[in-house]
Amino acid sequence: MSRPGFGNGDLPAVFPDWSPYTDLESAARAYLRDPDVALEALSGVLRGASVLGFTLERFVNEVNGVWQEVAVCDGSRLVLWHGEDVPPGEGPPGSMTSSLRVVPVSTVTEVGCRRRLTRADTGEVRVDSIDVYLLLTSLDEAPPGEEMVGAPRHDALRFGKTLDDGGAGQIARLEEFARLVASVVGRPVL
Repeated sequence: MSRPGFGNGDLPAVFPDWSPYTDLESAARAYLRDPDVALEALSGVLRGASVLGFTLERFVNEVNGVWQEVAVCDGSRLVLWHGEDVPPGEGPPGSMTSSLRVVPVSTVTEVGCRRRLTRADTGEVRVDSIDVYLLLTSLDEAPPGEEMVGAPRHDALRFGKTLDDGGAGQIARLEEFARLVASVVGRPVL
């Protein structure tokens, strides 16, 4: 990951913290590069539904540029927005993709949350990273032409935060999101 400067329009490799914001719009505007694109796509699906919880992700890589993601739970659905810069040569400069996916919570069969804990010399334990997965009933898409080795794999949504990538606040918010989804999995949808 590079650490470009702000002066010439480059994006910083370390982004502002969204975890203090309890509402989706404020968090998206604080953290995403393209909050208007994300919020417009999400609002077209949410249409006034209550946002019970959300998590955000953003990173910069050397090939595609900025990759952004929002996952929202409204109690019956997971609404996922993903924005990604188009690689050089695959479109005009500044092009990006904007994708939306809606997953009924009823298709989540398992919620997993792994926390890595560290113990200080004082004995205090703290969480320094978290990995969350949501296993779905749908099957993972294999790229065309590739042979499936073994049994088909179920699709999964994966999210992660570390102290270096997001900090303690975003780790806590992702764990909160995982608990929310786990609390509605298996419940009848009204």
